Amino acid sequence: MSSHHGSLVHDHENTVPRPALILAGALVATTLALTALVRVGVLEREAVPAVARARDNVAALEVRHLAFEDRADGAVMVKDADTGSTLAAMIGENDGGGFVRGVMRGMARERKMKGIGPAAPFELTQWENGSLSLRDPATGRSIELGSFGATNRAAFAKFLSGAKAKGNQA
Repeated sequence: MSSHHGSLVHDHENTVPRPALILAGALVATTLALTALVRVGVLEREAVPAVARARDNVAALEVRHLAFEDRADGAVMVKDADTGSTLAAMIGENDGGGFVRGVMRGMARERKMKGIGPAAPFELTQWENGSLSLRDPATGRSIELGSFGATNRAAFAKFLSGAKAKGNQA
């Protein structure tokens, strides 16, 4: 029985189509080339909105200092830290309350980890390019609210007083 018919000898011919191998190789080569271009400074490493705004001289249209207070019933009171006036009572998850609470929980956790108390207000800024950011001056952390979508952006935009605050831009 010297024939290979019926034997367990395998045919090791490559079954991956040649065009697929060429594309995979091109993808790896492109990835390595782009990485090298970033490393040597030809391409920008990352786009940081605050850096881009400073570079392009984008001015703030409105800055509002906000304070957030938890109530015994679970609601979160949003206040203008400069005037003390109440802007909203976030009760439950409706009307963006869940998003606002989630963002503020993250900001509060970072303050706690750094041993910073809740006294310092947060800065909500509407920029002339349409972006909206929330910054914690106590920790230096900044969140671009437009990156979470128009609905979540609007949950914070309503705390601004200006007419341009309601835009849906990033």
